[in-house]
Amino acid sequence: MKILSGAISLSCLLLVTSCATYDPYTGEQEVSKAGKGAGIGAGVAAVVAYLANKDKDSGKRNERILKAAAGGAAVGGSIGYYMDVQEAKLREQLRGSGVSVERDGDNINLIMPGNITFASGNADIAQGFLPVLDSVTLVLTEFNKTLVVVSGHTDSTGSDSLNQTLSEKRAQSVSDYFYKSGIIRDRLDVIGFGETQAIASNTTEQGKQQNRRVEIALLPITQP
Repeated sequence: MKILSGAISLSCLLLVTSCATYDPYTGEQEVSKAGKGAGIGAGVAAVVAYLANKDKDSGKRNERILKAAAGGAAVGGSIGYYMDVQEAKLREQLRGSGVSVERDGDNINLIMPGNITFASGNADIAQGFLPVLDSVTLVLTEFNKTLVVVSGHTDSTGSDSLNQTLSEKRAQSVSDYFYKSGIIRDRLDVIGFGETQAIASNTTEQGKQQNRRVEIALLPITQP
């Protein structure tokens, strides 16, 4: 597994097309257009750009994933339906958990605030959050024709190098938990963005809290 530094051009944000976000406690839809969701899931487009440039063996990797899933890739309109059903299952499992569910085209993004996933400055997953990750694992196991990209993010407190390292370790902790829970390595990728993908101002404590997070991008495998 490779870890990518967060130095990805902001031009990748232009990849975002449509976006729906659901309240992390009520499950109600809040946003339906990308214009209003630009500050919520900036990491989705960055993840897409990362995967596009990551490695040249993605076709072989996809073949291994589909073989393990005992089926072919989703095609045409079935891709949207496959992700629709997966999104509905995730919303059901994560209602009231504090995790936001965002839809960007055929991709799904889960935003996990740092205050409920990790202690400050720590990369060990909070024990109280493990049942939430277990709920996500159940859905990932059922919908096994998706890539799972875990990205770590920090606020601007501390040095760039410390924030980069912390973001990588936090993302790796979540990825390792999924692997130990039965998700195959080929489906998992880890990215550390440090403080480069802020979704709120770092001038307030509330904004910093929003920026300290882990995001999980789920992308459908569309070809072997």
